[in-house]
Amino acid sequence: MASYAYLRVSTDQQDVDNQRHGILEYANQQGISGLQFVEDTVSGKVKWRERKIGDLLLKTMQPGDTVVFAEVSRMARSTLQVLEMLEHASTSNLKVHIAKQRMHFDDSLNAKITATVLGLAAEIEREFISLRTKEALAKRKADGKTLGRPKGKAETVKLDAHREEIKRYLKKEISKRAIAKLLDCSKSTLYNWLEREGLNKKKATAKPKATDTKP
Repeated sequence: MASYAYLRVSTDQQDVDNQRHGILEYANQQGISGLQFVEDTVSGKVKWRERKIGDLLLKTMQPGDTVVFAEVSRMARSTLQVLEMLEHASTSNLKVHIAKQRMHFDDSLNAKITATVLGLAAEIEREFISLRTKEALAKRKADGKTLGRPKGKAETVKLDAHREEIKRYLKKEISKRAIAKLLDCSKSTLYNWLEREGLNKKKATAKPKATDTKP
């Protein structure tokens, strides 16, 4: 019998590592060996049949095979989809484990009730997070606060702390390209700061005086 582990891969490498560690730890405790990891980059909002987990459950796995998830929220983003996956696993005689909740799902009534509660809890939490975010934004707007990044020039910028240092470099006629390297910033950042401070003007070079020459 084959054993699989499903990872929903995100841009956060620490999150991926935590999923893998949790699954491996649970598998060792449960005596599940020979895990084949299946990594999926598609969002959990996409229906499970259209993701790699769909191919795994519908095409790859055979009766008696096992699949381990890090947690119920990694299966899908809705209770209905979680239940559909568990129903398919039950009718196809596939074993489903969820490491974080330490659950082993079969076709028993208790397992189905637990799956419903877990899936619903994850869905409710997402709704609460979304609601809290919208309420916080609405309050800021009602208080007259600007949403997003403030427009206009920032009151202080990173290079302000190096003002005297930059002036010394300029006085020594060090090139702006070299100053940018010394400050570990881009040339455009330095040029914008100099413009902001009125220090980006080129020094006028005095023309040599004409001298009268006698024939």
